[in-house]
Amino acid sequence: MRIIKVSNVEKFASKIIPKHPQKNKSIIESILKDVKKNGDKAIRKYEKKFSKAKITSLRLSHVEIKNAYSKVSKSELDAIRLAKTRLEKTEKSIKSLLKNKTINNDGIKITKKFIPIQSAGCYVPGGLARYPSSAIMSIVPAKVAGVPRIAVVSPPNSDGTIDPLTIVAADICGANEIYKTGGVQAIAALSFGTKTIPKVDKIVGPGGAFVTGAKFLASDQTGIDMLAGPTELGIIADNSANPKFVALDLISQAEHSSDTFCYLITTSEKLAKSVNNMISELLSKIQRTNLVKSSLKNNGFIAICKTTSEMIKLANILAPEHLQIMAKNPSSISSQITSSGLVLLGNNSPSSASDYILGSNHILPTNGFGKIRGSLSVLDFIKTNTEVNCSKSSLPKLSKHLEILTKAEGLFNHYESVRGRLE
Repeated sequence: MRIIKVSNVEKFASKIIPKHPQKNKSIIESILKDVKKNGDKAIRKYEKKFSKAKITSLRLSHVEIKNAYSKVSKSELDAIRLAKTRLEKTEKSIKSLLKNKTINNDGIKITKKFIPIQSAGCYVPGGLARYPSSAIMSIVPAKVAGVPRIAVVSPPNSDGTIDPLTIVAADICGANEIYKTGGVQAIAALSFGTKTIPKVDKIVGPGGAFVTGAKFLASDQTGIDMLAGPTELGIIADNSANPKFVALDLISQAEHSSDTFCYLITTSEKLAKSVNNMISELLSKIQRTNLVKSSLKNNGFIAICKTTSEMIKLANILAPEHLQIMAKNPSSISSQITSSGLVLLGNNSPSSASDYILGSNHILPTNGFGKIRGSLSVLDFIKTNTEVNCSKSSLPKLSKHLEILTKAEGLFNHYESVRGRLE
């Protein structure tokens, strides 16, 4: 990894942040239009083209779901259930804070109600890989929120089947429907609806560049959670940090793909060199070596800052998806962090564990969007409904002020609708 001494935080950050230009827009648009026009027929066409699968029935049957359980071990079931239970506990605690509230002000009652959206589509990556953890992370918050209809889409293998562990995870977490389709065509189906796959109100879940591009283009008529880019991990560490732990954590996130953005921010030149040496030593012993090596070489870096405040400033500008703080007083540093998607404190809170089992959600903002939102949660599936009840005696008290404001905006008939009630 590159070791860089930072003299100007803003200048350094502007140069180091990777650019992710939108690609394949015309391809994505053409698939979206095709599925919108031709529905299931188009979906089957693209599955045959991209996954090499000949799909007869897009929706998984109860028999297929039941059969998936026979292909999953008891230890895998236990792990899925534990991850589900831990995340569920976190989400239920958040939901418990949302209480309906009525404000009564001079005869005008305004009631705020928290209600679930009516349908959600959860995208679970698949095909050549398996990501049952992403099924847990997207379905559980929706279920806790009380979403009546939760549809899951996941790319099939070339034989036309979805990974059994992903199916089981989706079923255990409460999915109502599971469909054998992925990529742009799956996003199109959820957004526009087809004969087999009814449209949803909101699409959530991670995916590659094509899925992210499709979500972006479909977002003009269907809600989405966020536009996810490659995995990001920033680590703030001082000379108290264990170099091996830091190296292992950077490697763990770098194995996602060759375009991950993983880095260390420190004030210790000694730690910087130790971590770099440790990574070089570990690379010859780990699996997925080429992927990790490519990612850390092309995008990774170790920044040496002059002060703790500069480390914090740099982390807030970079706004990493995951931010680990491995320092003598991690809480003091975290109290000044405003922009990361997830903050992990201390030497025993690796981001790799948070991806699965700690009870936090691994669907997180990237590309700097940690500055405006956090992880996927029950809040993504709940909307605020506002009810207003104005008494007959209240309107006359407000009419003069209303007249002034409506005339100022040139919307004279707004006042007339009130005045008509006062006569």
